[in-house]
Amino acid sequence: MPVFETPLGKLGAVICWENYLPLMRAAMYAKGIEIYCAPTADPRDSWIASMRHIAVEGRCFVLSCNQFNRRRDFPTEYHSSFGEDPDALVCRGGSCIVDPFGNFLAGPNTDGEAILVAEVDRAQIVRGKYDLDVVGHYARPDIFQLHVDEQPNQPVTIHGGEATGDEKPPAQADRHTPARSAE
Repeated sequence: MPVFETPLGKLGAVICWENYLPLMRAAMYAKGIEIYCAPTADPRDSWIASMRHIAVEGRCFVLSCNQFNRRRDFPTEYHSSFGEDPDALVCRGGSCIVDPFGNFLAGPNTDGEAILVAEVDRAQIVRGKYDLDVVGHYARPDIFQLHVDEQPNQPVTIHGGEATGDEKPPAQADRHTPARSAE
């Protein structure tokens, strides 16, 4: 989940449906993301609404690229539920650029292949955070905290259960030790 300092601003990306994970978004906001890239293959109107929401919530610019393709963009030997008509729409796109107040600067484009371009004013980020900063003055750290562990972890850890005699004492246990099966 890196956010990179670039000449254009702090840039990061969250892929496809990971954008629906509020805790992941909160971590990106906490890193100061200013240009939030959200590539996807989700052509639904709900995706476009989510991009506007993320821009407002994070007070950042959102660049969402979405694939646009027709049946002819795939090999002819590939048979699909979209049929064989070369003009059949497979994914309608929906790429867009959204400002920190939820306004479209470009798109959403559902008309065909396109390259969207927009001029961004990073001062909008500062203006936006004066009234809403979900990881700053509006975060309520007195009751809410998010701890993000970016270290590699085991997919399953087991705590408690019957002792097998070879566990480390709790004070010395390495939480990155692979889980053991109970026998």
